[in-house]
Amino acid sequence: MGIVSAMKTYQDLFTDDGVQKEIIYEAAQRLGLAFSKEYVEYLSEFGIAAVNGHELTGLGCPSRTNVIDVTMEERQYNSVPTDWYVVEQANIDGIVIWQSGDGIIYQTMPNQKPIKLCESLAEYISM
Repeated sequence: MGIVSAMKTYQDLFTDDGVQKEIIYEAAQRLGLAFSKEYVEYLSEFGIAAVNGHELTGLGCPSRTNVIDVTMEERQYNSVPTDWYVVEQANIDGIVIWQSGDGIIYQTMPNQKPIKLCESLAEYISM
């Protein structure tokens, strides 16, 4: 199941309007990476969302949830590969959830090595 279909299965889905592909591409360029196909699909459909207890980053939203701003901020505190971007700041114990360009989801915590959580954003939101 794709990310959009997976998200639409939840009753507590709150979204905004989708973002144009050009804006998504420009955001990825500002971060010096390529978003996963899944994240592009999510941004194109919703722009930003809160679903199943997760407040995901996005575009066209306040700085505290903007994927560019949040990723740039977290890169100062976390040594992660350059193709990772933040999909959620848990705001608990410094936990940050990242997605790599190939779609895999990772978690970082202060003074610990990143751990792989799951294979996709769709899988992550079901946790």
